[in-house]
Amino acid sequence: LPEVETVRRLLANGLVGQKPSKVEIADDNIVFGSAPKQAYLEAFSSGAIVSVGRKGKYFWFETESGPTVFAHLGMAGWVRQIGADSIRLKEHGNAPFEDEAGVPRFWKWILTNSGGDRFVMTDGRRFSRVWLGDSPESDPRVAALGPDCFLDPQPLDYWLAHFKKRSIAIKTALMQQQFVSGIGNWIADEILFHSDMAPARPCKGLSSEEVDRLLKNLDSILSTAVEVGADSERFPSEWMFHHRWGGAGGADRIGPYAILREDIGGRTTAWCPEKQK
Repeated sequence: LPEVETVRRLLANGLVGQKPSKVEIADDNIVFGSAPKQAYLEAFSSGAIVSVGRKGKYFWFETESGPTVFAHLGMAGWVRQIGADSIRLKEHGNAPFEDEAGVPRFWKWILTNSGGDRFVMTDGRRFSRVWLGDSPESDPRVAALGPDCFLDPQPLDYWLAHFKKRSIAIKTALMQQQFVSGIGNWIADEILFHSDMAPARPCKGLSSEEVDRLLKNLDSILSTAVEVGADSERFPSEWMFHHRWGGAGGADRIGPYAILREDIGGRTTAWCPEKQK
């Protein structure tokens, strides 16, 4: 979520209220699906972009008269302004963003605004997806998502009503996008680490005080990550994020606590049994 919200804000600041002066679409039927290239060119050229929205990990462009253009970044997709500073995701490695001729590597679309600023979506692994639809309300992928945990935070009662019915692990529940959307793997681990909560604990065993603690940590972690533009180098030093990756799977300890890595709900989970109960 922090990465996609950062992308949404960049695009909203650079493109809303304008009709792109130039639209470039790559030939890639994996990323763009069955819709022809011309359909995307027409969608972006049909009028001014009136909004850039987001729910969970999906974002979209709404234009004055054309269809809505939706996107999902996948594992390594990214959007940046060409020539401006940009963070790097871990999946990007250290290779230059542009090739020897100055062309963005692995570009999928490039939108140029009236001032000449160019915004590019790239994806070296081609797991991202772009598609057309009528509206966010009618798109089945977006409609299947629960409330966005950053833009539309739900009250404690909403969470308690959901948890009390389920015996699944809290880590699994946090990542069910149809319940709340936007919590990815590292964010779930971060929330649970700061909440002193074991990831495999069953949901229905949590007290209201514990769930309230989860929500406060969720809000704090997302707000901090979004505020720094998803720049992981600016995340607080005490976050699990800095210890879960690297070397042979990551660090052995975070402060005084040993880090255990195990599969919970089909996802690699980093947690500290001495701290999280």
